[in-house]
Amino acid sequence: MMNFKKYKKQYYLPPEDCFDWIEQDSLEKAPVWCSVDLRDGNQALIIPMDLDTKLEYFQLLCDIGFKEIEVGFPAASETEYVFLRRLIEEHRIPDDVTVQVLTQAREHIIRRTFEALKGCDNAIVHVYNSTSFAQRQQVFKKSKEEVKKIAIEGAMLLKQLTEEAGAHYRFQYSPESFTGTEPEYAVEVCNAVLDVWQPTADRKAIINLPVTVELSMPHVYASQVEYVHKHLKYRDNVVLSLHPHNDRGCGVASTEMGLLAGADRVEGTLFGNGERTGNVDIVTLAMNLYTQGVDPGLDFENMTDITEKYEQFTNMQVDPRRPYAGALVFAAFSGSHQDAIAKGMHWIEMEDPDHWTVPYLPLDPHDIGREYDADVIRINSQSGQGGVGYVLETQYGLILPKKMREAMGYAAKNRSDHLHKELKPDEIYSLFRETFVDKEWPIRVHGVHFAQLEDGYIEAVVNTAYKDGEFYKVVAEGNGRLNAVSNALKKAHGLDFHLTTYQEHALTKSTSSEAIAYVGIEDKDGNASWGAAVDPDIIRASIDALITAINIQES
Repeated sequence: MMNFKKYKKQYYLPPEDCFDWIEQDSLEKAPVWCSVDLRDGNQALIIPMDLDTKLEYFQLLCDIGFKEIEVGFPAASETEYVFLRRLIEEHRIPDDVTVQVLTQAREHIIRRTFEALKGCDNAIVHVYNSTSFAQRQQVFKKSKEEVKKIAIEGAMLLKQLTEEAGAHYRFQYSPESFTGTEPEYAVEVCNAVLDVWQPTADRKAIINLPVTVELSMPHVYASQVEYVHKHLKYRDNVVLSLHPHNDRGCGVASTEMGLLAGADRVEGTLFGNGERTGNVDIVTLAMNLYTQGVDPGLDFENMTDITEKYEQFTNMQVDPRRPYAGALVFAAFSGSHQDAIAKGMHWIEMEDPDHWTVPYLPLDPHDIGREYDADVIRINSQSGQGGVGYVLETQYGLILPKKMREAMGYAAKNRSDHLHKELKPDEIYSLFRETFVDKEWPIRVHGVHFAQLEDGYIEAVVNTAYKDGEFYKVVAEGNGRLNAVSNALKKAHGLDFHLTTYQEHALTKSTSSEAIAYVGIEDKDGNASWGAAVDPDIIRASIDALITAINIQES
């Protein structure tokens, strides 16, 4: 039996109110991005990436535009060590990219890390130790002063070994399990580390605040970040960084609020790959900025390719509902949604506005390499006439009359419901032809001749037959060709209907100069039927559409 009473809050609020972040409604610029895919992401895989795959992944991250990439924990394994050495020795690190290496605040691990860095020009050495109450109490069994001493000694050794190497590495410190640490104590430890490093404007230090385990609602994290932001020493020479995990499913929200609270940098992974429920998803964060009119500084123009490579490298799957990247994130099955999207698309095309405002689509799919036709309007038993009409228009150039579009919408819904599946565009087009085109029975027509009468009317001589009977000629007049043929067929077969709709247009999607005609009729009880036909001769097309509508009514 579930027992909620065994749990209590494990986070600590700042000792003062820190709510300045709430006065801001948006982010005005992108943070510094640091990918930790090759560390946090890799260690979370059931089967970690091999060396060649990690090299390919590193190149993918460079192509996306990451300027800071944590490449691993060189002292943790031979593969991690060799990976960094290959990056350095094979000159795979672009001049504008800084690699980051992770190390615990333990002497032998730090020294091994510096061995791996030999020959690297641009590097961040990231040292950490856990500061949370639970870790101090249960794991280390050390006092606050003893835990702070670990951090200080680690910081001193980083500075010493960097000077001995004649390098200009930058330094980063993380009070691991920050969210379970008293904020004032976290600041105390961070400031002690900064006192060792003495950061300057041209060699800033990084203080990273990990949500090692997400323990609170996002606004609590924002207040914790704001407290650190306000109380760090050397603040102008410190890059305040966030490293959120997603245990409560709030990683993106926590990060965005933390940035509002004063942070400058974010560590995360593509699609949130990481231990337990994952790290924060940098793709979502970056695209959230993009859709607010802020340049994210990362290139996701070919999202499908990035997704495929990610899945190939990690053997993980991107959920079809994953923001921006999932296969279904642009898909609208609801009839009302489809109708609004279709109308919005038409409005954008006609008005060419400065900003994207299509209902239900916060992002133009083209911006990340997706297609409207394949990704946006998806047809199933929940879809409506707007979506079906949009598919037929954009894919096949068919602009159905409103009432006919409604009838086609019902036909598609019924077919999808019967098959228990989504209908692809070619299936929708086939259903349209099957339902409304080329119905040649029971009434048949073989030949029509027209004559212009003196009073302006048209005379039609129609060669027609019913079911399997013989053809015979019937003559009738009308105020136009289609009306004349309609009157002739009524006369010949004793039909009772009237024309309600006639519409025609050129087929722009066709490779030939064909046109399509749509005809709607109603019987004496108001029952409607529809026909359509394609022909280079629009008169021929309109007659065939009329015959189809009549035959649907008669069958």
